[in-house]
Amino acid sequence: MAIWKFTVNDKDVSYGTHNRRLLTPRGCNEPFKDRYWCPKKKWFVADVCPFINRRECDNFTHMSGEKLAGL
Repeated sequence: MAIWKFTVNDKDVSYGTHNRRLLTPRGCNEPFKDRYWCPKKKWFVADVCPFINRRECDNFTHMSGEKLAGL
């Protein structure tokens, strides 16, 4: 089994030994096969994130108390 890393830099996406340009402005919902990259979770999700940007996502998490529920 091979382990590879998915990273989003300023203007590039790297996965394994491959590089490509970002398709989205900030790296949120960056497509890879049939999944979408979530930089907050640092993992792939099945559906596109409903938030417009990372700040909106952070505000929702803060207001909903999701951080407290995770403790």
